[in-house]
Amino acid sequence: MSLPLSLVCYRAVSALAAPLAPVWLRRRAGRGKEDSVRWREKLGETAASRPAGRLAWLHGVSVGESLSLLPLVERLRAERPGVAVLVTSGTRTSGELLAQRLPIGAIHQYAPLDTPGAVRRFLEHWRPELAVFVESELWPNLIFAAKARGVSLALVSARLSRGSVRAWMRAPSAAHALLAAFDLILARDAEAAESLVQLGARIDGVADLKLGAAPLPVDEAELARLRGALRDRPVILAASTHPGEEALVLERFAAVRGGPDPLLIIAPRHVERGAAVVELALARGLNAVARSDAREPSDEDVYVADTVGELGLWLRIARVVFLGASLVPGLGGHNPLEPARLGCPIVSGDKVENWPIYQELARRGGVVLIDRPEQLDGGFRDAITAPGRLEAMADIARAYVAERDAEAEAAIGRVVALAPP
Repeated sequence: MSLPLSLVCYRAVSALAAPLAPVWLRRRAGRGKEDSVRWREKLGETAASRPAGRLAWLHGVSVGESLSLLPLVERLRAERPGVAVLVTSGTRTSGELLAQRLPIGAIHQYAPLDTPGAVRRFLEHWRPELAVFVESELWPNLIFAAKARGVSLALVSARLSRGSVRAWMRAPSAAHALLAAFDLILARDAEAAESLVQLGARIDGVADLKLGAAPLPVDEAELARLRGALRDRPVILAASTHPGEEALVLERFAAVRGGPDPLLIIAPRHVERGAAVVELALARGLNAVARSDAREPSDEDVYVADTVGELGLWLRIARVVFLGASLVPGLGGHNPLEPARLGCPIVSGDKVENWPIYQELARRGGVVLIDRPEQLDGGFRDAITAPGRLEAMADIARAYVAERDAEAEAAIGRVVALAPP
């Protein structure tokens, strides 16, 4: 197909930049930002063998997007048992989590960089018949190369940030050509659908794959052991926090703690920051230890949960959760669905533009949105001395998410229908 000039230029620039990619990836691996063993997968090179027969490829760049694919993986394996499933992601943390959560037989790889050579090597090796991209993964070289090979393409939970919409509006022919390559586009919500239509997309429906997921898993033996060790201490959880937020949470916890010996668990979004979070707590006169040091919460004030894949454990222990990326501007919030499914009451900052579902939950009384750190005090106090006040809010959130999960199940069926028989 004939591409707009802007996409022709993009292809040329990405080809010229390709020789620098190995150097860049090696440096990132040296800093722990890439898998030190598997970083060459991002160049389209792999030691993994392709299974015989047909193959469906699913891609989500980061933790939330890639984990939202798990229900689709399960449905594909149940309804298309002869189709192998390949799941790609972009970040090291997502790769580690998928290694734990993917069913036996499903394959994980790191997605190729969007250079012509990396894309060609990836597609020649894996030869997918279906490719499913989550949210805003619009990589021109990858999408057009897959289309040229006859791959069926789906974009699900589709959304673009306001900044991305503005950028694509400056190249409308490129946006239209890219979106027209998809055989199925399911927008995440009505607002996302409207933005995509502005760019010339054909919207086939509205569905969010993050709805429809199973509750986060947990090691039941570890859950029972920790509950026994905590001796009914009231637990406050600050989950998926980012720099700047931990200091605010620690300040508010220090202001309200007392009474029945509360414990604050902080699970930073990036686990490599665990030691820094411990130092923040110690600097405020709070006793703190990190789980990565094989330490247990005993008489400490703060426990830093700097391990991967255990959020389901902490949400089942906590009386209330503060969800991060919501007090600091520019981050857009994190997923409220996971705590809602587990009946954990939610407090969040109001900077959650990436998750419109917060507004609906707030209208129904299923979440507390705050615009100042001091407003954390109420939820923290209730968790310590009056947890019953939070239970009704958690019940509202759980019921709402159950309704939406059922809708997402139906949408997943539309994607499965694209898979080869």
